[in-house]
Amino acid sequence: MIERLVLLGATGDLAGRFLFPALAALSASGHLPEGFEITGVARQDLSEEAFRRRIDERLTDHAGDVSPAARAALLRTVTYRAADVSRAADVTAVLRGRTSPVAVYLALPPRLFPAVIEAVGRAGLPDESRVVLEKPFGDDLASAISLNRMLAEAMGAAGEAAIFRVDHVLGMATLQNLVALRRNRVLAAVWDRAHIEQVEILWEETLALEGRAGYYDGTGALEDVIQNHLLQILCLVAMELPATGDVGELRARKLDVLRSARCVASCRARYGAGRLAADDGAAGTPVPAYVDEEGVDPARGTETFAQLTLELDSERWRGTPFLLRAGKALKQRRKGVVVRFRPSEELWMGIDGPSDVALRLTGGSFGARAPVDLRGEPPAADLPAYARVLVDVLTGGSTLSVGAEGAEAAWRLVTPVVAAWRENRVPLEEYPAGSDGPPSCHGGARVSGSARGVNRFDAV
Repeated sequence: MIERLVLLGATGDLAGRFLFPALAALSASGHLPEGFEITGVARQDLSEEAFRRRIDERLTDHAGDVSPAARAALLRTVTYRAADVSRAADVTAVLRGRTSPVAVYLALPPRLFPAVIEAVGRAGLPDESRVVLEKPFGDDLASAISLNRMLAEAMGAAGEAAIFRVDHVLGMATLQNLVALRRNRVLAAVWDRAHIEQVEILWEETLALEGRAGYYDGTGALEDVIQNHLLQILCLVAMELPATGDVGELRARKLDVLRSARCVASCRARYGAGRLAADDGAAGTPVPAYVDEEGVDPARGTETFAQLTLELDSERWRGTPFLLRAGKALKQRRKGVVVRFRPSEELWMGIDGPSDVALRLTGGSFGARAPVDLRGEPPAADLPAYARVLVDVLTGGSTLSVGAEGAEAAWRLVTPVVAAWRENRVPLEEYPAGSDGPPSCHGGARVSGSARGVNRFDAV
């Protein structure tokens, strides 16, 4: 097990909101070995004590369920180095001279990845070390290919096993439950185009921009959610189940899905002024139109709602549409997979809380004589998603990592969509905040195999 973690961007939001809370959870559950070391690296000129106080404050906000003793134990493992991570020489100085394996986590804006990857190559990491990169992996196909080449050159003989591309949804226990559910004999017998009319993969949020214009306005719903998270979920839903636990076979089956998929229709929109939904049924919070949010450049045409209709050219799925939908400032929060069986049964699998599984039987594929709703809660997750990712990183696993070919295949799939949107072949619509989204791709409405009801474009 790797016992040293170098966290680049240690004062950033990702580190404070997710990574240190995940490390605290690992500390509390006994997953971190004695002598584990964390080196935080960032630009700020902080003393070690000041850095630890800052981390303790973030743990108070985001890891309140972790005991004070476990938090204190984690903080004792932390040291700090001030360095400009945009300068290869600074990063090399932090990494050089280490003799035991180290995990170098790039909790950084993607624009800094090339310089840091170059620095990692110069530093010459010890054997069995790993480099960890957050999504998005590149901002188009060409940049993804370039990053993969740089990584391969930097890691040399260590190869792909030393590279960990994070998509934290893969660490969600609910997605592991999804794969296990697919192995159920009853569902396995009807998991194909003959029995399934349509599949919807949803990432619908009631939250608006939440002050994230600096990142989101240059990204949008397609790149922020669909190109990575939802395509990874698509792979788990649609792939042929691997016969073994071999990582190579898992990646090959996921790659089969991405290579077989093509987008036949798309829809994009951004929210206008309105009121966000409130969980307690109250009127909700008023929000301005997206274009009026602080930090937004309306000329960019960034979408806050995106939907793709995919078709898979495979014997199992040919003719079954897969709808991938992501949106902000919507009427209700839904993150999950809806499998619509013929003639009218539905299976819901939550992926990010509430993580229930619900099956509605109405007298078709499963032989129910009257409508029946079956609902259950999967076992509680023992670790948060990022903690599972870190365990995989530190133990040398790659099950929760995206492979090089998979990262490129995902971009290859959405490239025609990006091109169509840039050429305005698909109009940018508007929907009121707190609504169901744009009427042309109204959430939950079924579409036929021709994907009617959404804006079409010719895929290439």
